[in-house]
Amino acid sequence: MCVQGKQATLKLCKWNDPKKVSYEDLLDVFWKIHDPTSFNRQGPDVGAQYRSVIYYHNKKQKEIALKSKDGEQNKYKNKIVTNIVPASVFYMAEEYHQKYYQKHAVMRALNKVIRI
Repeated sequence: MCVQGKQATLKLCKWNDPKKVSYEDLLDVFWKIHDPTSFNRQGPDVGAQYRSVIYYHNKKQKEIALKSKDGEQNKYKNKIVTNIVPASVFYMAEEYHQKYYQKHAVMRALNKVIRI
């Protein structure tokens, strides 16, 4: 998990081996773990730091992300508000944000269990 800028947007931004976890696989998980039709909101949390964003590092990833978003739109009545933008400088989130679901058993009970 990483954060970007003054308003800490949480996101998965780095993976060790793209041969094991592809960009497409990351996008599949991304769509499943949140509501991409909620503007600046995820569940009870509201604010710009909860916006839905996909970051890409090159033209191929941008094309994959756009195609993925188009494919997901068919599953929703409301418009997907997820932005697709170039990746920029990232900073590691504080330690207490790392492995959040593993550290907070109550959150596992209230939310989907995320296994990556």
